[in-house]
Amino acid sequence: MPIPSNLSTAALQSVDVSLLELLFDSMPDVAFFVKDLKGRYQTVNTSLVERHGLSDKSQVIGKRPCEISSGDFGQIPSQQDEQVLATGVAIHDHLELQWHTPNEPCWCLTTKLPVRDDSGRIVGLIGVSRDVRAAISAKEIPDVLVNVLEHFDRNISEPVSPSSLAKSAGMTPNRFARLMNRLFGLTPSQYIAKHRVSVASNLLRDSNESVASIALACGYYDHSAFSRAFHKLTGVSPTAFREASARSK
Repeated sequence: MPIPSNLSTAALQSVDVSLLELLFDSMPDVAFFVKDLKGRYQTVNTSLVERHGLSDKSQVIGKRPCEISSGDFGQIPSQQDEQVLATGVAIHDHLELQWHTPNEPCWCLTTKLPVRDDSGRIVGLIGVSRDVRAAISAKEIPDVLVNVLEHFDRNISEPVSPSSLAKSAGMTPNRFARLMNRLFGLTPSQYIAKHRVSVASNLLRDSNESVASIALACGYYDHSAFSRAFHKLTGVSPTAFREASARSK
């Protein structure tokens, strides 16, 4: 069943929001939220609170992401909210790196839907951000796929595409995409981007290599392309990420 691009207040009222809050409180790998027209949290689950290093929901309610998270890690979600609230265009499974306080980066897939009143006016938004985790253990992944992904991991600086990975695995692009989604909850393109930026973020945090060298090591032959890709997924530039990591140690 496809996810609707927006919800009505009547639809929300038909399911008590406090019941949704209680439901998502039992899901530690999902951050749940409802926000008003100004992007301020109205309802959140426990996971969202804990991800920001806070202890009580009252510390979040009535505030925007930029007011509880410093730097671009707070600004980017607020900008996303402004876009959804202004345009009414939903965000579906946007892959991004989020920061779990104090020093635990985590990949998430974020979905945000506008909420409309009975006249069709946007009055807020509702959304979730779920951790990206493999659905099954590595031992259950077909050997041919294990070999392809291990080769990609060992040779991450080499050019690669979803179609080339599918060909190496002896699969059609559609079958390869279905298998990647079942195993990792990601499209092949998302997996490639996530892995490249994951390796880059580790190098930025744990090595003294230059940003340019790290870009090359992770398969980006153009420094600006690397910066754009890194910022798109993490919300910060490679340099800002390195600085934030250094401060949190």
